[in-house]
Amino acid sequence: MSLWRWIKSWFGAAPTRDISRLDTTRSASSATGDVEERIDISGGPLKEHHRRRALRDPRLLPKIKSPARQLGLTKKKAVMSQTEAKRLFGGTLRTRNRQLRDLLPDEEQLKRLNLPLWRTEDDVAQALGISRRELWFFSIHRERERRPHYVTFSLPKRSGGQRLIQAPKRRLKSIQRRLVSLLVSHLPVSEHAHAFRPGRSIRTGAEPHVGHRLLLKLDLQEFFPSVTFARVRGLLISYGYSYPVATTLAVLMTEAERQPVEVDGEVFFVPVGPRHCVQGAPTSPGLCNALLLRLDRRLAGLARKRQLTYTRYADDLTFSGDLDRAQAESLRALATHLIASEGFTVNSKKTRIMASGARQSVTNVVVNQTLGLSRKERRRWRASAHQLSRRPESERAGLRAQLEGRIAFLHMLNPRQAEALARRLPALQ
Repeated sequence: MSLWRWIKSWFGAAPTRDISRLDTTRSASSATGDVEERIDISGGPLKEHHRRRALRDPRLLPKIKSPARQLGLTKKKAVMSQTEAKRLFGGTLRTRNRQLRDLLPDEEQLKRLNLPLWRTEDDVAQALGISRRELWFFSIHRERERRPHYVTFSLPKRSGGQRLIQAPKRRLKSIQRRLVSLLVSHLPVSEHAHAFRPGRSIRTGAEPHVGHRLLLKLDLQEFFPSVTFARVRGLLISYGYSYPVATTLAVLMTEAERQPVEVDGEVFFVPVGPRHCVQGAPTSPGLCNALLLRLDRRLAGLARKRQLTYTRYADDLTFSGDLDRAQAESLRALATHLIASEGFTVNSKKTRIMASGARQSVTNVVVNQTLGLSRKERRRWRASAHQLSRRPESERAGLRAQLEGRIAFLHMLNPRQAEALARRLPALQ
């Protein structure tokens, strides 16, 4: 450090880092002298128009070497333990964005959002009722895993193909369920989201669209895989958590698709893609709802501007209102653009425009004039009930319970349809 730079630092100049060794375009940056990174320590907003403040850990900021330190007369002081340094600078917490690595928790932001105040990983471990060692065991991303924390299997899709399910094993699942009650269930969610929320269902998601002239349905492609580890970490940081805590929580709630590979007679499970929210983890539904908050608000604003109705049930987006097909196509194009700007993709194969002259359905619930099931579906149930008396006695109990469950489901959607159907099913009297 030059004497002049050292003198300036004592008069309040902002801390800087020499990033010349990180610059892959050294020749271009050298021409402008842009080989230093300035760190804002004012505590202002982390991003423009955001309320989360950029509070930084002084231990990780560039240090000003005194003359005695430069001459080697004094030793460098340790600012953290060896264990903490190994964790902070290890592969799991490593990041290219050096503006994030220094972040401390914004306690005012966490209090404003009614989220638990976890300053360190020890606070997280204590809240989850586990040791720090066990927390690290589950929150380290390993490039080769001997014993994966998830059981992977596939289920057939109705539209064809296979749906990959990654279910956490018992111990990790109990930790994730604890995280749901402590953290995920308290994350802000849009009022337009109707899936994975207490008091909301396919009925509440379909009811606002009853009796409308036209219906536009969009579907998000690869919904859960689109919610990556980096997005989860960024969400938690924006809500006020420090970088180490946000990273640890994001690893706990995400996983990468892994493939077994045999090396020298030993089988390792290596990732074949980025970490993301997986189908099967208790935390994934709530996290995905929270991450779509801004998208829901933007799409709801688009609908409100055109005097339309908008709801979302998981990855199913629905618009309805008094519009013609040309207006619906224009709405589809605008909505697709907004969705793409938020980092998601519309599945064009599942896009539907439904007029009132044909059957209109939202999450398989008919919404033409009244809420309920289609006449075809109710006739099929009625035929199943009439067949009940012809079945062997050993099969009747299970089929009867199945029919009673269907009637209860229909009663939730439309009590009048359920009562009318039950009266015509003598097998259930």
